[in-house]
Amino acid sequence: MPTVLRKYGIRFHFYGSDMGELPHIHASGQGGKAKVWLHSGEMAECKGFNTVDVKRILSVVEEHKVEFLEAWDDFFGSIS
Repeated sequence: MPTVLRKYGIRFHFYGSDMGELPHIHASGQGGKAKVWLHSGEMAECKGFNTVDVKRILSVVEEHKVEFLEAWDDFFGSIS
């Protein structure tokens, strides 16, 4: 499971088994887990993060969207 970025104590990554899904990034840390769709920037799943962490996650995804999509394409092939 490649880690793309660590910020605010949160690890942004994806799983090898994510192939076949639309591009997204997982965020985990501080007792929480989340999944964010990269094209829309919408939260697909979220458990255990407080409101401040959710806002930070969404902000990081927006800020690093291009980097995350490039990492997705590098790992899974250019499918995004």
